[in-house]
Amino acid sequence: MCLGLENMSKGTVVLAYSGGLDTSCILVWLKEQGYDVITYLANIGQDEDFEAARKKAESLGAKKVFIEDLRAEFVEEFIWPSVQANAIYEDRYLLGTSIARPCIARRQVQIAKQEGAQYVSHGATGKGNDQIRFELTCYALYPEVKVGTGHLTPKHGIPVPVTPKAPWSMDANLMHISYESGILENPKNHAPSDLFLMTKSPEDSPNVPDMVEIKFNKGVPVMVTHLKEGTTKTTPLDIFSYLNELGGKHGVGRIDIVENRFIGMKSRGIYETPGGTILYHAHLDIETFTMDREVRRIKQDLGIKFSELLYNGFWYSPECKFLRHCIAKSQENVEGKVQLSVFKGHVYILGRESPGSLYNEELVSMDVQGDYDPCDASGFIKINAVRLREHHRMEREAQLKQ
Repeated sequence: MCLGLENMSKGTVVLAYSGGLDTSCILVWLKEQGYDVITYLANIGQDEDFEAARKKAESLGAKKVFIEDLRAEFVEEFIWPSVQANAIYEDRYLLGTSIARPCIARRQVQIAKQEGAQYVSHGATGKGNDQIRFELTCYALYPEVKVGTGHLTPKHGIPVPVTPKAPWSMDANLMHISYESGILENPKNHAPSDLFLMTKSPEDSPNVPDMVEIKFNKGVPVMVTHLKEGTTKTTPLDIFSYLNELGGKHGVGRIDIVENRFIGMKSRGIYETPGGTILYHAHLDIETFTMDREVRRIKQDLGIKFSELLYNGFWYSPECKFLRHCIAKSQENVEGKVQLSVFKGHVYILGRESPGSLYNEELVSMDVQGDYDPCDASGFIKINAVRLREHHRMEREAQLKQ
């Protein structure tokens, strides 16, 4: 196991702490090695007893305990840029864990600098992606820092939060919940029906859809309104939490995939991302409605690259900073409202409107000629047919020579 801390001189370590077994073991091990340990627990929307985690860290010898509420900045500074980008990894994964890591690690680095800590540590396994994401962020924002993972050997007296009822690992935040390992490592095994915590099964969801309108400005949601109930949310955290509630109620956002980890192995992951899935579909719709075709083609390529950088832990790289700037620029005219229905595991787009729409009803109408001459299409078609005719001419000549 790569420990990275055995030969360090004694000093202060800021440990990204979850209150679970692994990070509790690391805390005890670091104390045994003679380090002062500051634990840091980020609230990014997970269901957690933060006060119990504080008491546990203190009982295990933490010098200080930081518990930080990062939910608002998580939405505004990390989830919103991913919505603008239509960020999706390998066509299906909405990057809920990937988006959270640079948010968590940024604050960890800030605390390390504030407290004069020379070291940071975490409990991520060397087989996954999170170790890469945490450490690349730490090195990018605090180049002098030393990073280590510590021992993961269980220590006597540390409660083990593992039960036979949940033989898999879970990672939760405001964006999603991910499930992997244990019985899920066999990709043929179906997910147990009681696995999902954020979404209802579509078959158990209501028989009446919820219809909402989402208002966008510069590609970012600024208001959500329930069309029947009149409920309105306007702050980023409230908007995203409300869409999570609606999506979860109707079983929206469940996927079961095998993905490619950055380090080279494939892994099976099950994810539920209700609010993120609703926004993905709504943003796609308003973007297509308001953005020039050729600009959007370029932006799509940028979004794919952005998703790969985010998944691989390069949020704070110069290339990702450049991409975020380009994507934000592309969103300047992406404004308007999208009406949609959430029902039985699906998101159905119902309509849209925008002051910046590029849709010209008169131009496209089959009943009104407008400012378009159908005769122009003949020349357009013949020009595009030149290449096709030549290709097939060559094919015929080649066949005749055989």
